[in-house]
Amino acid sequence: MTDTRARTAAPSAGCTTELVTDEAHFADLAPQWSRLHARCEAATPFQSHAWLHAWWRSYGTRGRLRLVLARDGRDLVAAAPLTLVRRPVPALVPLGGAISDYGDVLLDDERGPDAVAALTEGLSRAARTALVDLREVRPGAAAERVYERWRGPRRRLADSLCLELPALPMDELVARLPSAKARQRVRAQLRRLDSLGVKSRTVLPDEVDAALGRLLELHRLQWQGRKVTGEHLKPRFRDHLVRAVRPMVYAGDAVVTEFRMDDEVVAVDVTLLSARLAGGYLYGAHPRLRERRADVAVMLLDACAGHTRQPGRGTLSLLRGNEPYKHHWRPDPVSNQRLLLARRRTAPLLAAALGDAAARRRGKALLRRPERKEGDGGGGT
Repeated sequence: MTDTRARTAAPSAGCTTELVTDEAHFADLAPQWSRLHARCEAATPFQSHAWLHAWWRSYGTRGRLRLVLARDGRDLVAAAPLTLVRRPVPALVPLGGAISDYGDVLLDDERGPDAVAALTEGLSRAARTALVDLREVRPGAAAERVYERWRGPRRRLADSLCLELPALPMDELVARLPSAKARQRVRAQLRRLDSLGVKSRTVLPDEVDAALGRLLELHRLQWQGRKVTGEHLKPRFRDHLVRAVRPMVYAGDAVVTEFRMDDEVVAVDVTLLSARLAGGYLYGAHPRLRERRADVAVMLLDACAGHTRQPGRGTLSLLRGNEPYKHHWRPDPVSNQRLLLARRRTAPLLAAALGDAAARRRGKALLRRPERKEGDGGGGT
């Protein structure tokens, strides 16, 4: 594939920008990308090179890679990992797709406004014939700084809901529960797990691949006969997870935990880590745990809370989804954002995207509306 790396000077203290479309060059960027990821405090694990490059290998469409990079000399100071889509309108959207809970750009915090200006200028040039559509942007994300600097048409919409807890030890999370009965129930479940002999163990880096295989098999077992996210059962997802998580464990961006009972692995969990948050991404649990009346949610939260002790890591994220069991812990609802950026010439694409978003919202509202019983209201004769 031809590598498109058109370098142009940006109005930001000598920074240059480039557009990279070559997959091999994306792979070679790993060391520089990792240094930039570490210098962007707002970054989540879903912006790590390991996660994004693994996603591209499993889900990317050949010829549509669009990496907007900004450099100060040789130093990579900003990056927007994007791919081109054609529907519903031509748009540049974040790598990571639907299997990633947060989308964002990367900005070197030490470069301040210079990095923001350079990346914004690079994005504007890359978006000559396409909308920039940044999905699942967490409040406080680096992309908000680009949005504020953008000079063309722009709109901010609500995206998926995430639920978040403060990064506290398990006993303090239990103390936050709203009633004595709820607190007693969780403490009883913790004692139950202990009496069953459930023990957790952090998986070593060279054991990660085998542990992920067990996780996906247990995930399949736990959802057998019930509605499940079908993507998690596909080979391409398995390939992505193995390619991404192993290097992330080595880098400290992920931890894999095994849970054993009677010397048998009965559950495996993947928790993703960044400077600000820890979030349980995916787990698999043997049905035998529930048969033995073990509360899997309590078991997993107890393990995840142990990964939030790093200074500055203030959030234990339950990630996307508004499932009722999460609300037992009194989490804070935090809505991700969708940031739409256009140039004057692509303003019609922004209008079309807004129309599509409104139509989808109306469709979801209709699906949620209770079905009217015959004879309820109306002006029939």
